[in-house]
Amino acid sequence: MSSMDDILAVILGGGRGNRLQPLTLVRSKPAVPIAGKYRLIDIPISNCINSEIYKIAVLTQFNSVSLHRHITRAFQFDTFHTGWVQIWAAEQTTSTSDWYQGTADAVRKQIYQIISARTPYVLILAGDHLYRMDYEAMAKFHWENNADITVAVQPVRKEEAGRFGILKRNPDCSIASFAEKPSDPFVLAEMVSRDDPARPYLGSMGIYLFKTSILVDLLKNTTLDDFGNHVIPTAIGNKRVFGYDFEGYWEDIGTIRSFYDTNLALACRESPFNFFDQTRPIYTRARFLPGSNIMESDLDEVFLTDGCSIENAQIKHSIIGLRSQVRSGARVVDTVMMGSDYYDQERNRIEGFDDGTNTNYTIPLGIGEGSDIEGAILDKNVRIGRGVIIRPFPRGTDFENEYYYVRDGIVVIPKNIAIPNGFYIGPNRNSI
Repeated sequence: MSSMDDILAVILGGGRGNRLQPLTLVRSKPAVPIAGKYRLIDIPISNCINSEIYKIAVLTQFNSVSLHRHITRAFQFDTFHTGWVQIWAAEQTTSTSDWYQGTADAVRKQIYQIISARTPYVLILAGDHLYRMDYEAMAKFHWENNADITVAVQPVRKEEAGRFGILKRNPDCSIASFAEKPSDPFVLAEMVSRDDPARPYLGSMGIYLFKTSILVDLLKNTTLDDFGNHVIPTAIGNKRVFGYDFEGYWEDIGTIRSFYDTNLALACRESPFNFFDQTRPIYTRARFLPGSNIMESDLDEVFLTDGCSIENAQIKHSIIGLRSQVRSGARVVDTVMMGSDYYDQERNRIEGFDDGTNTNYTIPLGIGEGSDIEGAILDKNVRIGRGVIIRPFPRGTDFENEYYYVRDGIVVIPKNIAIPNGFYIGPNRNSI
């Protein structure tokens, strides 16, 4: 009889994360903060723990220092647990000297560690998705169907089919065919699996449960680089490949736009994802921060975290991250503020900005007095001076300079950047 202790979870740390830059300039995708106090990697690890999977490996490669630091501080099992969260970094060996070439290649390069875990099953997960899932239900489906591979699938809208790997499923839930991000209308017509005209397709969620022997067989002596493009299509027709239905909320945080929209949705009254579920919590690093201090301020639809100080400010539809400082007269709307890693002390201050009187002026962490911020992402340790104005650009606008990036119209202030007093960022100042 199989149990959840028979499963090794392998979480893919992702590549360079170019579509999430500048948030991935100094960190990997799974280390990107979300909802003010968590990181993306917390989601799959928490899902594993809540599903009683305690053998967890995270495959890392690019900008992995902050991810390593977070995992080692956040996920330490006690001596009475048989499980672990290990970091498997890309490495040069006598047999290979190149980096991971894709999701499947990353797993192939760690195949001996996977075999050494001695689990009959391997669960492959992405490190940059937001969802809550009971992997035990998926495992039971896998065992009941004696599947070699089970792919988690979700209904997909007609207009979004080009973003997903689309699966055609038989009545017994076995997968008959696969098309990666199809756009040909004839292919799309052939891939319809559901009677719902609004969501007629089934899309792969990038969650795969393998028999370990099958995974080794598919990877060990092949050059298949990617699960979605290569491994799953190759296995269909040769192995028992099944599709497991998942109807809950799931979001791929792959672009600045999806990151921005997903975060702001969490601040809404009807948030699509519930961080307040006590039965299946999302775990993260424990911090010892004071409660947030709010004085004479107006807050509406705000996801507010610990250790913040807000004085005489107006904040609407925004995320306010750990240790955020919002000063008197500031206005913050439709903004993701990631907060800070520390509080200002003299040694932390950034010197050298002119305050208009030809003397050096120190810009403190957070948002300065009288600043008006709208439609922006402020990364960790950002310093916004007094009287700064930020406005979003039209959708589709992309450019960058020394102070900020614009991605799909969203203004992104990179980590540790200071914006001088009175600075304006936006399409047309006369329109304010």
